[in-house]
Amino acid sequence: MNSIYKSEKGDESNYWNWNGFRIFWSVRGKKNQHPIILIHGFGASSKHWRSNSYYFAKKGYSVYSIDLIGFGNSAQPGIREIGKLDNGVWCNQVSDFIKQVIRPKTSNKIILIGNSLGSLVALTCAVYLKNEILSVIASPLPDPIVINKKVSKLNSSFEKFKTKTIKIFFRIFPLEIVLFLINKLGIIKFGLNSAYFKKDNVDKELIDIVRKPVLRKTAARSLRAMCIGMSTRGNKLKASYLLEQLGNSKKVPFLLLWGEKDNFIPLFLGKKIASFHRWVELKIISNSGHCVHDEDPSLFNKISYEWIRDLKTY
Repeated sequence: MNSIYKSEKGDESNYWNWNGFRIFWSVRGKKNQHPIILIHGFGASSKHWRSNSYYFAKKGYSVYSIDLIGFGNSAQPGIREIGKLDNGVWCNQVSDFIKQVIRPKTSNKIILIGNSLGSLVALTCAVYLKNEILSVIASPLPDPIVINKKVSKLNSSFEKFKTKTIKIFFRIFPLEIVLFLINKLGIIKFGLNSAYFKKDNVDKELIDIVRKPVLRKTAARSLRAMCIGMSTRGNKLKASYLLEQLGNSKKVPFLLLWGEKDNFIPLFLGKKIASFHRWVELKIISNSGHCVHDEDPSLFNKISYEWIRDLKTY
């Protein structure tokens, strides 16, 4: 049975059973008919959208935030339970969430807004669930972009060897010790200060959002499944292929919001994407880092809302 509770801010939180795994999600403005799904980045959770969901709900959207499996308050399965975790698995999670949670309430297409890894998941959904998705806002988009199409294909035997080597490495690599040291040595705060250009936004609430899932006993096994999954995924789950496919379909408008001072994924990658894929719209946020939605929420919300509002398909 799903448990439901409401916060003082008015959002409704819930646990959803997905393939036997508990998935945490929340909704604000659930009576509104135009759905948005907010998809967090690596190491974060749905709570990272702390300064965004209320704004969009007030604008008439039904705003869903979901903890991707392996993150936040969702289940943290390991290799034995799920095999691997990659953007294909998270796309399947979002797909079933749409079918089982959102579709009973509305048939309107979904707007996806993602941060970093969440942007890659949103892009994956736009390609493989294109009939369900209205538009995507990615802020920013990770993954190396290959422009030269004449890339030699590695032979299958080498690919198998590489995959096997990666699996062996991450099975024996002591991720439990690594996570313990990350917590004890204050590396989480250091990492957030590196990601954020505006250091004042790295407050206790944000540190707790990232730190608490790391402290769970199942964190290391889930991280291992992610490392293996993201390192061995096929080309059809990589941004270069996905962007090409999305461009060919021309069905889903795509906005890139990029922090000018992003140290994790430099702005030149966003410019490279927009230059090669002319249908992608790029907006640069000055004096902001890797998490524009949390560093400059007012500007992020305004730009996102106005772009969605002005879409010809809306």
